[in-house]
Amino acid sequence: MPDAGEELVLDVGPVAHGGHCVARHDGQVVFVRHTLPGERVRARVTGTGGGGRFLRADAVEVLTAAPGRVPPRCPFSGPGRCGGCDFQHVALATQRELLADVVREQFTRLARTDVEALLGRPVVVEPVPGDEDGLRWRTRTEFAVGPDGRPGLRVHRSHEVVPVTDCPITDRRVVGTGVLEGDYPGLTSVDVVAPSVGEPVVVPVPAEQPVPVVHEQVGEHRFSVSARGFWQVHPGAARTFVDLVGRMLQPRTGERVLDLYAGVGLFAAGLAERVGPSGSVVAVEGDRVAVGLARENLATWPWARARRERVDRAVATMARRRIRVDTVVLDPPRTGAGAAVVRDVASLRPRAVAYVACDPAALARDVAAFDAHGYVVRDLRVLDAFPMTHHVECIALLEPAPRGAGGRGRTGAQ
Repeated sequence: MPDAGEELVLDVGPVAHGGHCVARHDGQVVFVRHTLPGERVRARVTGTGGGGRFLRADAVEVLTAAPGRVPPRCPFSGPGRCGGCDFQHVALATQRELLADVVREQFTRLARTDVEALLGRPVVVEPVPGDEDGLRWRTRTEFAVGPDGRPGLRVHRSHEVVPVTDCPITDRRVVGTGVLEGDYPGLTSVDVVAPSVGEPVVVPVPAEQPVPVVHEQVGEHRFSVSARGFWQVHPGAARTFVDLVGRMLQPRTGERVLDLYAGVGLFAAGLAERVGPSGSVVAVEGDRVAVGLARENLATWPWARARRERVDRAVATMARRRIRVDTVVLDPPRTGAGAAVVRDVASLRPRAVAYVACDPAALARDVAAFDAHGYVVRDLRVLDAFPMTHHVECIALLEPAPRGAGGRGRTGAQ
């Protein structure tokens, strides 16, 4: 087993989920950052994982470069430096090809599904409007504070803070607050939000006063959001996602909609407008602050109500009571909805489910669970909402399988 710090010459294989590529050394798997498939690199071992089953490493020298490699546009990226970006060394078009490879692989491995055969088209990662060629999109950035009180960003898989004078993926308004020139003794981090309405807000962590509320505009709707609550960080993401979910679900007047992990009511608002007063929208969210803001945000539509409850408990109760709904939006945290929530959602017999996922592995696992309960993927859109990183947003449409379709054959598995 090579020790941390030892350097290996590696021939790099395919991209893997997590911002690294796969290589092998004496038959052992090595996950290598700062490289590309097809490259030959000198890599420095940074540690082990899986109880010693694999190595982690950083490519510190490129011996043979692959097409798509470019000079990083951030002076703070690279081995041993800021770990916020995974693909600063990769052309934007190539990044999207790699992300598409990851989505396909996750569906194949975890959902046992040939997703392209299922869809009848290739998986394509689409840009989201609002960034500057992959930069200046992050409207919410939390900067870590080092022991010396200086703000910065952490090294990958480390608590070490790298002082930075800029973050090229961060919105100019965030950097323009002067946060990176400040001194913050006694704080763990500083959170800066540049909302679409109003001026940027700087929030020290831990906060000494109530966290301020900011406002975000999505089409004709304005939303109140806690400055440290959840909101999409890419400026074009919220509008893009709402439009896609609406087109997938095609809500009809008078329908019953269930919005799970509803946050401050982003999807619930758009769907309430579509189903009208003869319909209903129930937005379920477990966070107290988010639910309070959701009630404020949904006040225009009395037939839409926000309910504070854990999602798993809420849908389990609905399943026991044999409640029926017409459509469901699922926007779970990175870990996914999980088998129990999927089972109970399927028991409500919606005609369509829109699943919004920030992790393709979690989505693939939940797609497999939906398949076991008779729901199959009818559409999948993959969106580059986090350029320069390994993160990608997927929105999947699931519908009941045709009668008589059996087992995993419904999802194209072999």
